[in-house]
Amino acid sequence: MDLCLLFILFMLMNRNGLCQQEEGCSKTVINSCNDCIRSGPSCVWCKQLNFTKQGEQEAARCDTQAQLIERGCKLDEIISPENNVSTVKKDPLSDSSSQQEPVQLSPQKISLNLRPGLPIKFSVSFKRAEGYPVDLYYLMDLSNSMKDDLENVKGLGQALFTTLNDITKGNAQIGFGAFVDKTVLPYTNTNKKKLQKPCNVKEEECQPAFGYRHVLGLTPNANEFTNKVKEQLISGNLDSPEGSLDAIMQAAVCGDKIGWRNSSTRLIVLTTDAGFHMAGDGKLAGILEPNDEHCHMGGNLYVKSNEMDYPSVGQLAAQLEKNNIQPIFAVTQNVKTVFEQLSKMIPKSEVGVLTNNSDNVVGLIKNAYNKLSSKVTLTHDNLPDNVRVVYTPKCGDGGGEQKSAGESQGVCENVKPGKEIHFDVTVTADSCMKDQSFIIRPLGIKDTLTVTLNTKCECQCEDSSGSSSHPHCNGKGKVTCGICSCNSSFVGQFCECSIGDKDERSLRASCQKDNGTECEGRGDCVCGRCQCHNSESGKSYHGDFCECDDDHCEKFLNKLCGGNGKCNCGKCKCNPGYEGSACQCKVSEEGCHTHNNTVCFGRGKCKCNRCECNEGYLRPRCQTCLGCADPCQTKLTCIECLGFDSGPLKKNCSVACSPSIYHEMVDQFTISDKLCRVKDTESCWIKFKLDQLVGKDNYKAEILKQRDCPEPPSVIAIIGGSIASVALIGILVLMLVKLLLYMKDLKEFKKFENEKKKGRWADADNPLFKNATTTVANPTFTGE
Repeated sequence: MDLCLLFILFMLMNRNGLCQQEEGCSKTVINSCNDCIRSGPSCVWCKQLNFTKQGEQEAARCDTQAQLIERGCKLDEIISPENNVSTVKKDPLSDSSSQQEPVQLSPQKISLNLRPGLPIKFSVSFKRAEGYPVDLYYLMDLSNSMKDDLENVKGLGQALFTTLNDITKGNAQIGFGAFVDKTVLPYTNTNKKKLQKPCNVKEEECQPAFGYRHVLGLTPNANEFTNKVKEQLISGNLDSPEGSLDAIMQAAVCGDKIGWRNSSTRLIVLTTDAGFHMAGDGKLAGILEPNDEHCHMGGNLYVKSNEMDYPSVGQLAAQLEKNNIQPIFAVTQNVKTVFEQLSKMIPKSEVGVLTNNSDNVVGLIKNAYNKLSSKVTLTHDNLPDNVRVVYTPKCGDGGGEQKSAGESQGVCENVKPGKEIHFDVTVTADSCMKDQSFIIRPLGIKDTLTVTLNTKCECQCEDSSGSSSHPHCNGKGKVTCGICSCNSSFVGQFCECSIGDKDERSLRASCQKDNGTECEGRGDCVCGRCQCHNSESGKSYHGDFCECDDDHCEKFLNKLCGGNGKCNCGKCKCNPGYEGSACQCKVSEEGCHTHNNTVCFGRGKCKCNRCECNEGYLRPRCQTCLGCADPCQTKLTCIECLGFDSGPLKKNCSVACSPSIYHEMVDQFTISDKLCRVKDTESCWIKFKLDQLVGKDNYKAEILKQRDCPEPPSVIAIIGGSIASVALIGILVLMLVKLLLYMKDLKEFKKFENEKKKGRWADADNPLFKNATTTVANPTFTGE
């Protein structure tokens, strides 16, 4: 009997979590019960009066349940909101599909009221109804290569109906559609004759090219299906891939046209021997408008085939899932791998291999349907922000097999009709929310579960008396969740401080450093001044804003301040004879002495027996500076004025240069350092050497007495050369002008000569002209 009592006691303790390791409460900024329960699922609040000590923060009321009980809080004074689940609608599961709307998923609606961060688990049941209706839409590739397959399909209508009616107990419907490709180049020959008769053989009978055509809506009439299929003729196109994704998209979104029933297993059987075009391929034909996932059927034809691009695989998968359609890809061996990759991206789809003439299509559809219907995948649509859902399938009772599919899905395979299976669904809301919802559904099935979410982010703990002058608050406030909410003009843990004309916010602001947390979270603001709490070690925080503590200084050898000093406000104050950030070093300069008996060459400080050099200088003794400017350039002006009494510092050379440079004028260098050869303001080359002495800017300089100065230019030669150059240039200019004038005159003369040769003068007597010579004839002269 005693053993039984011990066992029962042990179980009760284990049930309440007393034997389990309890999670910690990771508190942030806690000012109220509401802040506490939002901090984490393990945080609870103690509303017991006088639970906190004088000066202790009210945040101490927030901790794990075990810690609060250990500190004296009564169990009935602890506030810890629990999760609640309420079933809104739970219709019983149907055994068969004889009723009009068979129920395969239960419950259908639940409401969750959750505490942020605290998960809740509920169970979902699924039973596959026997004889569940099937709507099968047969979508066939009618390109020329499928000619033999079409002839076989024309005779398979009755066999296909018989098989489906055996599965569904006479509750099956079949429809038919056909596709080829977009009727634009480069997919189809756009020659008018070729569009009307795209077949290669002239004698062959074929129909004009088309994208997608809906031939027959879903019907239970086998003869109607057979007759419609027999009317179909083969067509053709140019390239190998077909427009099958266009056809599937229209069949999925044009529900009214196809005739899908609300309560049925919806199947699309795609038969083809070629690959498929997808989103982006339309650019080859100049089609840039993306697929809009809407129905565009006119006269049973897809009227926007040549205007919209092909759909993407993601778009197609989303529409198939949205409309609860499960595709079966009945393809030939040559494209099996392509469609297997496509099937991986489309949930609830199967791939089967057709024979060369498709005579095995009935058996292929039957096997694919059995695989699809026996696999139950429970998942969800878009979740609200900060909500997590995990599924744990329990398939054993339903004759099924559990399959790992990640936490976002629950999968059972080989589920038999009429057998009930279960899924444990765990929901966690990580933040506060109100009236959010999401839907859980089995893929490919109409039934859904709507989950409504609300969270408990407010503590329900108002004082029952409702008095605004509670004695616990010195009659100047009311009690809310165990703490005082003071009336106006009063503040303090027990409303003991009167703020008079001051605003409470400004009074509390005087307890905040740089507008930060009040008293750094380490004290209480009482009447505008911080009253600091004790630290975990028992020491008191200190400072105007409780910003200092003496427990968090640097450690050395796991000792605070190395055991050689005291911690004060986060910094070590070392005992005499010790130094360092953790008082880890004895005061000593032995390791910092140089060969000339200086400390770090005067270019650094000795700390912890090591040189801490000024910027640019290198350890161990701060002798060299790799990052410093070249002293040959920086000291040139001082060298020029000290050695040769010239340059920009000539007037105040002793003041500007003597303190930092000790110099000597020499005929030959004795210093072994780098030789400096620099040009001064008089364009003379100065040679000198610098030896850096102790200190940052302290040098000894040896300056060579003789400068290398260039000879001054000859004034006479410059003047003479200038005059000669001007004269020569003038002569050359005159000669050039003369040459130009001569060339111009020569050109004009030649022009005159040419015009002279072209002149033609008419021979005629001028009546006004009188010859200067007069001839007179002697009438008596006989010539003898």
